[in-house]
Amino acid sequence: MTATRAKNRFLALWGWPIALGVLTGIGLVCALFSDGGFGDLLSGICLGIVTAVGIWHSFVRSR
Repeated sequence: MTATRAKNRFLALWGWPIALGVLTGIGLVCALFSDGGFGDLLSGICLGIVTAVGIWHSFVRSR
């Protein structure tokens, strides 16, 4: 197996969970340290995306 193919398999399996984990981390840190303004907006957007993805996947049938 070539390195490119191994990288593609890794990203196909772990790409979305890593992205959602990063968004969750950014959202939680911003919510913890912000005192209004842009930080609250950023945390709401990041955590809202993660919540929306979770709700969407709960209603989609598996193939």
